Amino acid sequence: MSTDHISTTTRQSLLTLYWPMAVIAALAMTLRPLLTSTGPLLEEIRLTTGISLQAASLLVVLPMLCMGIFPLLLPWIGRRLSENAWITSGLFAIASASLWRLWLGSSAALIASALIGGTGIAIVQSMAPSIVKRWYAQRVPLAMGIYSAALMAGGGIAATLSPVVAQHYDSWQSGLSIWLLLPVIALLLWWLRPKEILESKISKQSVNFFSNRRAWLLASYFGLANAGYACMIAFLPTYARGLGFSAESSGELIGIMTVFQVIGALGAPVFSSNRLDRRPWLFFAVGIQLVGFAGLMLLPASLLILWVAMIGCGLGACFSLTLTVALDHLSSPKLAGTLTAFVQGIGFIITAIIPYFAGFLREWSGSFQAVWLMLLITLVIMLIVTMKFAPESYAKTMNYS
Repeated sequence: MSTDHISTTTRQSLLTLYWPMAVIAALAMTLRPLLTSTGPLLEEIRLTTGISLQAASLLVVLPMLCMGIFPLLLPWIGRRLSENAWITSGLFAIASASLWRLWLGSSAALIASALIGGTGIAIVQSMAPSIVKRWYAQRVPLAMGIYSAALMAGGGIAATLSPVVAQHYDSWQSGLSIWLLLPVIALLLWWLRPKEILESKISKQSVNFFSNRRAWLLASYFGLANAGYACMIAFLPTYARGLGFSAESSGELIGIMTVFQVIGALGAPVFSSNRLDRRPWLFFAVGIQLVGFAGLMLLPASLLILWVAMIGCGLGACFSLTLTVALDHLSSPKLAGTLTAFVQGIGFIITAIIPYFAGFLREWSGSFQAVWLMLLITLVIMLIVTMKFAPESYAKTMNYS
């Protein structure tokens, strides 16, 4: 009988530990397919709709802007609804945008679907870090690593399989709308989340970080860290097709990038978890991207897969580590969640601007070399800024505990 009791207790402990993580991973997997599924099918979309390359960048830019604007409004509008209501409405918006893409046929409708889905992504994404911090207060690096890996896996799977689905049904709309399944599954798992995890209302504390210099530095760093990802999902398939790759092969490149993103997103937090100073791994994450983008400029055709893999590894590590560093600054889950909302808000506005400017550079120069050079410059800036993230500076730079 005692053995049965121990077995039951063990099962309950495992369920308590892993079931919330499954919910977090399911939420994260809904956050990128809307963005990454269009790139591999962009040539087919442009043939049907006549959308220009710069206008097509809005399919990434508008969701990124939504990801930036909503978190900044969260301290004021977040209190109007419960966490459950916000997450549910966000997932419903993502699902609605994906469903609409099954029938749309114009560039205006496609861009509008990106705006609707982007709003849903912004809602879920701004809530997720505080949920992670609350549910896994003692395992933040690992939990953020899994969240980041699931987020990137969702994007990579969508980029890889969208051309396959589109070819099977002879419709690029089908390739985009199939990802309706992910928010539906996430919604079911969210409603079935463990009862012992108490729902938290959005903090009613009137706290914002607009006057805090470290918060702005973290936000700018996060924005530059995501700029490479935004440009890669927007332009890598088109760039690869210019080198002779097919739609399926160009989508597979995003898939390869994602595999290494997942490795970086999981590996860096785990390896850095035994010390609060994350800077050595941030230097690695930024440095390996520098090598990758330099390779795209100098030897693009012969070693393209290697450069994409290196960039992916660096992007994955950088994303999870940057959010982890932001959470490290404050011990309170609510305050840390407010800080990461600010970091994501300002950061994604910065991120949204860069691929739009990159589209202008591409059309002005006639090649992607100027785009890769721009990203190299941002990475050099990040290397310099990384030195400022010493753990002993956290308390001095934040006015909250």
